[in-house]
Amino acid sequence: MNLQANPERSFSRRAALKATGCGFGYLAFAGIAAAERSRTASDPLAAKAPHFPARAKRVIFLCMAGGPSHVDTFDYKPKLTADSGKTAPIRGRFGAKLLGSPWKFSQHGQSGLWLSELFPELAKHADELCLLNGMHTNLPAHPQAFLQLHTGSFQFVRPSLGAWVLYGLGTENQNLPGFVSLNPPSIYGGAQNYGSAFLPAIYQGTKIGNETGFFAGRFNRGGSTMKVANITNPKLGRDSQRAQLDFIQTLNREHLEKDGVNPQIEGVIQSYELAFRMQTDLPKLLDLSSESKASLELYGVGEAATDTFGRQCLLARRMVEAGVRFVELSYGNWDQHRNLRADLHRHATAIDKPIAGLLSDLKRRGMLHDTLIVWSGEFGRTPYAQGDDGRDHNNKGYTAFLAGGGVKGGLAYGRTDDYGSEAVEGKVHVHDLHATLLHLLGLDHEKLTFNYAGRDFRLTDVHGNVVKEILT
Repeated sequence: MNLQANPERSFSRRAALKATGCGFGYLAFAGIAAAERSRTASDPLAAKAPHFPARAKRVIFLCMAGGPSHVDTFDYKPKLTADSGKTAPIRGRFGAKLLGSPWKFSQHGQSGLWLSELFPELAKHADELCLLNGMHTNLPAHPQAFLQLHTGSFQFVRPSLGAWVLYGLGTENQNLPGFVSLNPPSIYGGAQNYGSAFLPAIYQGTKIGNETGFFAGRFNRGGSTMKVANITNPKLGRDSQRAQLDFIQTLNREHLEKDGVNPQIEGVIQSYELAFRMQTDLPKLLDLSSESKASLELYGVGEAATDTFGRQCLLARRMVEAGVRFVELSYGNWDQHRNLRADLHRHATAIDKPIAGLLSDLKRRGMLHDTLIVWSGEFGRTPYAQGDDGRDHNNKGYTAFLAGGGVKGGLAYGRTDDYGSEAVEGKVHVHDLHATLLHLLGLDHEKLTFNYAGRDFRLTDVHGNVVKEILT
């Protein structure tokens, strides 16, 4: 966000040098930057006005790690089914055999949206879904594609999408983290996917939960409360902790005063205060015991197949309702190089009822219209077979879907070719997706910038176009 667009959220070194008329000007720049920081340092997470009226106020990102097969879920390809077993007429894949989807597709809702039989519950919300069938990304490798999905770059360490959103808009509850990542994968970039990179540290995501095994997608199975490590102090009461923290913060501020500019110390001061405030509200928020039996059943909590993701979806609803700006949920592994029929069915079953429950719950609470739901993996799968029961990576064409938050429901935007191998119409790159998500939140992706190492950086770098055709 440039200085002229919003002086509260950015500082340009060039503007400082121009204002001082100083050719070398570092000390002047540092002094002005320190003054600018002091205006917001006391409350860096305070809610901020968007660039223009927003359609969405908050985001729930349903991240499907591993690359779900679009041709078996949301991208209906009758020709692929008809030609199953034939040699694939796809560039660079001579000799590969086409594999038609083992699952039937049918039309749903007033819109007649084509969906796989893998999602019977989600199909009831067809008129709320906006399918992006022309998605594509740069590389067909998990680590690079996953990082690009989350940060816009696979080459350099950059702030995550959630961090940019929190930096741009702040949060609506000062006692909770503004950006939460539930059960994030430890591979494919790990903490970078919810990190803040060169943005102030206070904007990084708060990790809650741990995967069990390779993308098992499990956390705290069987318990009604999901715990956060070190959220309580077993030795000191609240008053004693406050006194201790006040003393530590005095030392930190003295250090900061001597340095003048020290983003690391600023981050420590802010994060300590947030952690102290979180002790009261966060454990209550994570405790599902107050939820009714009907609410738990709506999300599939307590059912073997859906309990894991159902808990995440229910927690996400509780968090955004409490004022958390950006919540990411992770589920995987969708990397079906083999065992496609069994594994894809299992994974789809695990998320179908919970996501449908989330949409129903948000809608009945009057929150779906300004809560943006994003469902996506890092890429899709090939229409040709790998072995006799698997699919390989496909970055040239795949599907993501949006719901709520100002997008047109019951819409299939863009398409891949007749076999689903490559996006050919309505193409949406990851950069375009990011630009569109920010736009829905009232943020101009070209103005949401942060000056670092002498240049203004943004989530979309020098790319990205808002997909206006899907906006309400």
